[in-house]
Amino acid sequence: MRKKYLLIIVLCIFVGIAWHYLHSSRNDSSGEQTKSSGASGNDSSNGSHNAGTGSSGKGAAVPVAVATAKLGSVSVYLDGLGNITPRSTVTIHSLIDGELMEVMFKEGQMVKKDDLLARIDDRPYQAALKQAEGLLARDQALLEEAKIDLKRYQLLWQQNSIAKQQLDAQASLVKQYEGAVINDQGQIDTAKVNIIYTKITSPVTGRVGLRQVDPGNIVHTTDANGIVVVTELQPITAIFTIPEDDVPMALQHVNAGEELITEAWDRANKNRIAAGVLTAIDNEVDPTTGTVKFRAEFGNEDNSLFPSQFVNIRLRLATLRGVVTIPSSAVQRGTHGTFVYLVKPDKTVTVQNIVLGPVDGETVSVQSGVNAGDQMVVDGADALRDGAKIAIAASDTGVTPAPTAPQSTTEGKNVDKQHRNHGNNPDSQGKAP
Repeated sequence: MRKKYLLIIVLCIFVGIAWHYLHSSRNDSSGEQTKSSGASGNDSSNGSHNAGTGSSGKGAAVPVAVATAKLGSVSVYLDGLGNITPRSTVTIHSLIDGELMEVMFKEGQMVKKDDLLARIDDRPYQAALKQAEGLLARDQALLEEAKIDLKRYQLLWQQNSIAKQQLDAQASLVKQYEGAVINDQGQIDTAKVNIIYTKITSPVTGRVGLRQVDPGNIVHTTDANGIVVVTELQPITAIFTIPEDDVPMALQHVNAGEELITEAWDRANKNRIAAGVLTAIDNEVDPTTGTVKFRAEFGNEDNSLFPSQFVNIRLRLATLRGVVTIPSSAVQRGTHGTFVYLVKPDKTVTVQNIVLGPVDGETVSVQSGVNAGDQMVVDGADALRDGAKIAIAASDTGVTPAPTAPQSTTEGKNVDKQHRNHGNNPDSQGKAP
């Protein structure tokens, strides 16, 4: 029995020793793998860090273009979409019926006020004039005769030679002839006016459109299309809309008696077409769009504005002077707001948050964050981050040439030479070049 217990004890000791050796060998292997992976991880992180620092300025410089912040003037504008509208568009109708004898204009030509446009046959109206004049002469003669008889009847009535009724009848006849004379004179005046209407003139200065009726046709006063349309072009107006929230700013300047300059730009908003002045503001807000209509007037001496043309309108409210201005291309936007890449003296960049003011075309004013004389990146910012090293390729004062090819080659040779010296020098092993 003792032998059996002793055998069990020896067997347990043997199993314990075997388990101990097996567990020790596993720990050694795990430690080596951990060291190996740690070393490779360090190498990887070092390589990644080196690559990152290379793009951030400690390696190759990023070529960029820079500009300098300046003190200048910036205009404050309200922008709106406008439609060119003539001050007057007149459809020329005939005021009398008759045959269109002649058209005196060419389609699309410029005409002046009172220029002859067309002529209608005036012969029927000349005949009507003569007829009215004849009636007038007859009725005037009858009136004179009636007046003479009235004087005779008045004398006879005073002598009690005739009845009062006969005298009154003669006085009434005189009044009838006086009315006939007045009517005849009206007929004459009407005939003369109709003769004037046979010559159709332009009521405004402007451009005529396409002819609606050819000579030889009978024109009527009720014709829908008329003969031609004349559009006044000089001056010309534009109706544009401004959001209702911006209207108080405009009214403030208008009520102060200021003349607000208005600019018309093309549809791409790149070229200014004309400049004019604001003339009127509508008296209500359009409930469907939340905008108010404004009217501006342009001289249009060069006929650059055309009726029904769509334009971008810029209403200048004020001009800010002595403010810091930068090119709009320098402005960057991110999760932390608006910023620029400022250029430091050591040819590296730093991120600088800014507060923008009014924008005037390609120039933007800065309320804070940048001072006059500061340089900032305007091109190439996509490849930058805070602390990146740069090579200035161009600026607002001219072009600064990048390193030439021979210089780059020399620099490359110097770098290769340093690597060779580093490789041949046993003391430099394990150190960064």
